[in-house]
Amino acid sequence: MTHDRGVTIVVHRDGDPDSRQVRLPLWAARGLVVVLGIVAVGVVLGMVLYAPIVRTAATVPGMRDRIARLEAEREQVQALARRLEEAEQRYGQIREMMGGNVVPNLDERAAAPALALAAIVAAAPDVPSRFEAGLSVPSHWPLDRRGIVTRGQVDAGARDETHSGVDIAVPVGAAIRAAGGGVVTEVGQDPEYGLFVILDHPDDFSSLYGHASRLLVAEGDTIAAGEVIALAGSTGRSTGPHLHFEIRRGSRAIDPRTVVSEVR
Repeated sequence: MTHDRGVTIVVHRDGDPDSRQVRLPLWAARGLVVVLGIVAVGVVLGMVLYAPIVRTAATVPGMRDRIARLEAEREQVQALARRLEEAEQRYGQIREMMGGNVVPNLDERAAAPALALAAIVAAAPDVPSRFEAGLSVPSHWPLDRRGIVTRGQVDAGARDETHSGVDIAVPVGAAIRAAGGGVVTEVGQDPEYGLFVILDHPDDFSSLYGHASRLLVAEGDTIAAGEVIALAGSTGRSTGPHLHFEIRRGSRAIDPRTVVSEVR
């Protein structure tokens, strides 16, 4: 007599005297084991694959906050870039007014010795100057008091390094006088020069006075040589109180030392 091979599963519940038996053919038992194994593998793979998704989802709010911060910073950078561009345009307008867009040739520059910054002192002469009447070329020093020339004229080619005039360190409130008789062509405030005045003189001369704390003239005014046009300060791009003084003839910047006699 032959018996089919199979697997008997006995199920006994606590407290129940009877047991239940389930007999499965061998092939069915093997199939059940395979199915359970596949389910177990599927559960494990699901957990392994789902865990990164859960972690990524948990970081999404933080990433959104970071993106928002980056967007805000980008807008700030763009705003700063726009303000810088406006400052550059304003600076270019002043340079154009002074004829500074044309770079002078080497042979056109004044052949003067190098400026000894720490040693040169600008001062009005001991005897009060006799300022000429009417319009005149800029030939007078624009200050009544002593002032150390902290920076001279530099034409380095690079825009950031070029310095078209001289910087004279003086206290805030020192009187700034017109170097010659002329007409005020522009007054205002600039990111580079701060409060500034530009005078137009005869023979294609012009002069600029920058970093003032207060302006005392208006555009269109006719100014006599020696007249007080502003008070010294430290406005604009400045590290301390001083006067930025430029003289130009046409498009060429001239070292003030070569045309102003009141320097020693």
